[in-house]
Amino acid sequence: MKNLMWLLQLLLKAAIFFTLFAFALNNQHEAVVHFFFGTTWQAPLVLVVLAAFILGVALGVLGMVPRWWKHRRLAQHAHHLPTDASAKPEAAKTTSADTPHGI
Repeated sequence: MKNLMWLLQLLLKAAIFFTLFAFALNNQHEAVVHFFFGTTWQAPLVLVVLAAFILGVALGVLGMVPRWWKHRRLAQHAHHLPTDASAKPEAAKTTSADTPHGI
C-alpha cells in the first residue's frame, strides 16, 4: 500500500511537471508588460506568468506573517502558563452549582 501511494505521488508529480513544461514550450513568444511612466518589460510569456505567480505567493506569505506572529506569541504564552490546578485563578474555576442547566 505504501509503495502504491509513493507511485501515485510520483505519477502526479510527473504529470504536473510535464504539463507545466508543455505550457512553457507552447508560450515562448514575446510578451510586453507595460508599467507606469512608459516603462515596459519584454520577456517570454512563460516568464511573465512565472513572475506573476512568484509575486502572488510572496505577497500572500507577507500577508500571513502578522497572523503567524500572533499565533506564535499566543502559543509561547500558553506554553509558559502554570499547569497545576492550584495556580489557576478563582474566576476560572467552575463547579456544577455554577451551571444554569444543572449538568
